[in-house]
Parts: sequence; structure tokens; C-alpha cells
Amino acid sequence: MDAILARSRQLKQDLVDFVLDAEGDLATALERYSAEQLARSQQPDQHQQALVVDRFVMEGTVGTQTPIELFLAATPDLSESDRQLLNGWQRSFVGLFAVIKSLPDGFELMNWLTAKHYTVKPNDPAALDEMQRFRLGEILLTQIAPVTTTDWTFTSPWKVMGNLGKPKLAVAIGNFKQNYKESLYSDAPELLEEAWRSVERYHQDFLDFFGSDAITLPGYQLGKKIAEFQDVLTKKQLAEAGIDDSKSLAELAAEAGMDEAEIEAAAEAMGADAKAVSTMLRSKEAAAKMVTPKIELPPELKKAESITVLAHPRWGQMFLPTYTQFETMLQAEDWQSVPGAAKLVRKYLDDPAINAFVWQRLATASPVSLEVVLRSLLERPDFDLQTDLEALLQEHKKPLQPELPEIASVPLHLHDLFQEALKEVSKSKPKDSGQKSSKGFQR
Repeated sequence: MDAILARSRQLKQDLVDFVLDAEGDLATALERYSAEQLARSQQPDQHQQALVVDRFVMEGTVGTQTPIELFLAATPDLSESDRQLLNGWQRSFVGLFAVIKSLPDGFELMNWLTAKHYTVKPNDPAALDEMQRFRLGEILLTQIAPVTTTDWTFTSPWKVMGNLGKPKLAVAIGNFKQNYKESLYSDAPELLEEAWRSVERYHQDFLDFFGSDAITLPGYQLGKKIAEFQDVLTKKQLAEAGIDDSKSLAELAAEAGMDEAEIEAAAEAMGADAKAVSTMLRSKEAAAKMVTPKIELPPELKKAESITVLAHPRWGQMFLPTYTQFETMLQAEDWQSVPGAAKLVRKYLDDPAINAFVWQRLATASPVSLEVVLRSLLERPDFDLQTDLEALLQEHKKPLQPELPEIASVPLHLHDLFQEALKEVSKSKPKDSGQKSSKGFQR
């Protein structure tokens, strides 16, 4: 085992050197990947910056190939065992790991997000000495990769986040979700698949309730309709679980083994409905269940004169208070005569909340006028909406493929794990400042 770990350390360094010394497409891909990853955090720390290269060499792509595949092709004299080791690293992933057990040459870790356990051994004796200070229950943010069928190793610097049993655990999950979206379910594709299915189900529920994939209402009225919609979803979830929704929350809390205040606090922390949380805690098949996030309009949107909601089975729902203004501008004979038109278009290009789907919908509805607007605003007289729009969206850091929306249901990996975590989060609500902590898996 020591020989395998030592070899993995050398191969990892050779792989990193290969990527950093590269030119052309590989260098461009690394630069683009780094910019995209660091842009997700307003203030990326040193650990995030150091992790970028390690993540790229393991997870990145260069056209249709990975850096590992390019390295293998460029190094034909590698042994078969080296090639197997490198190919296995394409299962590498970043996670929030709890230290479960200390071993003579490593640790047993649990990926907190999926509840899966791993035997992880440092490939550097000096790192093992440094890691002896880890305490049981502490959370590590790091990347791991397999070295055998049963053992893994650390392939990036680690960040010790302490024993996060209280509000900081919810904060860490929320931050992880923002900064490492692709890694939420890296080692649990079945959870990712279920999360995407929940988005599709939510979309169908939205269509059934609102009757359209695009609605426009005054903010206060939309807020009321969203509340009604949430109530319909809760009743549906209770019915599917075989629970009588006429029971009070106090009755459900007693059956769940928690008091009413705990369930309400836990529901708020997890962004779910209190009755739905109670139902999930009682379910014998909790590991397969999903809690639907609670959707509530922010105060500023409730006061908006008009809000357009666009719904899509993969992109989720977009709440846009200026969509009708944008449509009006596109319908005008001279778009520049519309007050604030240029500023509005700039906002739609720069605002991360205005995703590629919104632009694609506008392009489908008003292709000619949108092309005229962009040619003029961007000073690109040859701009072609059909061939150039995707590149423009990428320039403005808008992913062309949807990321898992906020309305995706929350996975309950294992009933015991979720119950323990939920009780922990229920006690983490700030009591003095009135400020809300950043919470994971919620709107």
C-alpha cells in the first residue's frame, strides 16, 4: 500500500506539471475553468484558489477529452498499473467529509452530503503527521480519489472546518452548494437523478396549478398564489405518505418524536414545510424521500408592480420583475426610444439571475428585434443571433446547460442521518442578531 500511495503522489505531481506546462487548448480550458469556479465566490479564499488546479486536472474537460486522457496519450511509456490508477482518478470528487475514525495510516471519512464512507490515506508521510491533529467529528473540505478498490487518497489541500454541529454546519453546506455545485452528488448519481426528477415533477405541478409555463401577476397577488401553490404541494406530499393532513402540527410532532418548536425551526432552516418535514421524519422509507423546498417571494418582489414567472422542467422557475418591460422594448419601432432600454439590456446580460433560458425564450419570441438590439448595443453590426448568442452568453458567464435549481427536492440519504442532522440544524437558529445564516438546500 505504501508503494501505491508513493506512486500516486508522483503521478499526481506529473499530471499537475503536465497541465500547468501546457499551451493551446489545454491552457485555455484551465484558464476558463478557473475563472468560472472562482467567480462563484465573491471572495474566494486561498484554499479555493489552490483547489482549482487540482479539481481541473481531475474533473475538467478540454473539448471532448479530460486532462487525464490527454496526459495518458502524451505519456505512452506508463505502466498498466499507472494507467489504471490514473483512469480511476476520474472518479475523484470534492466533498465535505466528517472524520469518523482515525486509522494508523489514514482516516475513515463520511461524505456529509451523501452519507457514504471512505477509507482515505494521505500519500505523503509528512501530511499524515500533520493530520494527526484531526478530531473525530471535524469537517474537512477536500478532494479525494481512489487508489485501490477499497482505499482513497487526498488529491488536494484540505481545509479543516472544525466540528460543525450547530449553525455553522448549515452555513458550510450552503457555501458548498454555491461554490461546488457539480460536486453535491458526485459520488451518488442516484441522488442527483432523483433531484432532477423532482424538478420535473415540480414543473408539472406548476403547470397543473397555474395553467401555463409563463405567468405575469402583480407581486402581492403572485405572493398569495405561491403560498396557495405551496399548500397544494404540502397536501400532495402528505397524501402520498399516507398521512391525514387534518392532523395538527403538534400531533405530527409528537408522532415524530420532536416538539412543535423543533420541527418549525428545522423546517425553516432546511427551507421546507413544517408538516412535510414531520412527515419525512416519520416515514419508514425516509432515505428514498425528498423534501420540497419552501418557496416564498422576497419582500421586494412582493411589492413589485408586475412579475413574470417563466417555468421550465430543467431550469426551474425564474421570477422576473422587468420581463414585460423587455418585451415592450423589443416590440417598439425604435428600441432606443424606450427609456432605460440600454441599461435594461445590460442588466440582462450581466445579472447571473437572468440565465440562458431567459435569453433563449426572448430569442425565440422576437428574434429579429433582439438581433437588432444586440447589434446596436454591442456595436457588432455582424452579430447573428442564431450563431453568436451562445458565445455572447458564455462571455457573460451564463452556463448554457441548467444547473440543479433551488426548487430541487432535498435528499434524505439515510433516515437516521437526516434525523440527526435536522435536529442539529433546528438548534442553530440565531437568537440575538436577527440575521439569518446561510442555509444549505433552500431558496
